[in-house]
Amino acid sequence: MRSLLFAAGLALVGLPSFAVAADKPPPAASVLFWSQAEKEAGFPKMEAHFPVSTATRGERVHALQAGAPLKLVQVGGQPFDLSAFMASEKTAGILVLQDGRVRLESYGLGYGPNGRWTSFSVAKSVTSTLVGAAVKDGAIKSLDDAVTRYIPGLRGSAYDQVSVRQLLTMTSGVKWNEDYTDPNSDVALLFSTPADPGLDSTVSYMRKLPRESAPGAKWVYKTGETNLIGVLVTSATGKSLSSYLSEKIWKPYGMEQDALWMIDERGQEAGGCCLSMTLRDYGRVGEFLRTGGIGSAGAVLPKGWIAEATRQQAATDDRFGYGYQWWTEPGGVFNGLGIFGQRLHVDPARKLVVVVSSAWPEATNPARSARQDALIAAIAAQLDAEAKP
Repeated sequence: MRSLLFAAGLALVGLPSFAVAADKPPPAASVLFWSQAEKEAGFPKMEAHFPVSTATRGERVHALQAGAPLKLVQVGGQPFDLSAFMASEKTAGILVLQDGRVRLESYGLGYGPNGRWTSFSVAKSVTSTLVGAAVKDGAIKSLDDAVTRYIPGLRGSAYDQVSVRQLLTMTSGVKWNEDYTDPNSDVALLFSTPADPGLDSTVSYMRKLPRESAPGAKWVYKTGETNLIGVLVTSATGKSLSSYLSEKIWKPYGMEQDALWMIDERGQEAGGCCLSMTLRDYGRVGEFLRTGGIGSAGAVLPKGWIAEATRQQAATDDRFGYGYQWWTEPGGVFNGLGIFGQRLHVDPARKLVVVVSSAWPEATNPARSARQDALIAAIAAQLDAEAKP
């Protein structure tokens, strides 16, 4: 009943209502410990397990025309067995766009073109893009502003001297544990710890964390800080993340289906996780970034934003660099990455976008990541071979 009353209240004040299961939903962190069968059934139906808000599409759909079918070979010349790859890697969908045309589209695990699949941390890259839109709109004045200018609930905490830019690059210096296998890690407790009265649940949790280094000195991956970015965008714009996403990207770029975004009991979207959309709409997000962030009414992002957001701003403990919530590679390549095998890969030089949606048995697995890299390398090699005179 509380959830239904809250949904009605949102409608009364002009914010979108959300769907929720009849019973009180489990903590969002429970998804980290789902069985394989639960993953494969739940990742395409997150709204059946958790409350969500909706980013609505518009009337116009950005068409993705068919391109020449892509024939994959492994680097070295051996045929690439896509069916075997999808079966072994628990892959639900693979989409390859080149210059906006569909070169490859394949589905598994009962997934299909009309279904949605959750993003996990690929949502971080979308949330950071909404920061860019808010900067262009003047709602966020500068990335060098203190975070506390937009989130007063963080005043008096370790975030006092942290800038918006440092949140975007995960260099706040605030201590955090992102261990997905530990039910007592920060990433698990964030979604299960009751909020202090009157505070957003993310703000309530994050304001109690200690500092471990000076702001800007150390990179540490923190889902909680992207959730803070989501709170910041909502505070600055006066709009929910879902409504702002609809206004700035979903409608003007022409997505084909509504997107669903997991929310907490106060109606705040999880900026760092769990945005569900179709495989082709993931591809359209990549195309939106690859082609300059242009919507039906013109530029959505400030001049130069994409170049800054997708270049290395911080060194990491991975082979990737880190930009504004994008994982960066040499040559201008950038990725949105999510646990359990989610990936949005954008290679502007090759005019290439690759989407992979998965239900890996493990949250992270270096061997599976390497095999996913090999898939993308095979795609790039084939495009390079086609480009030769």
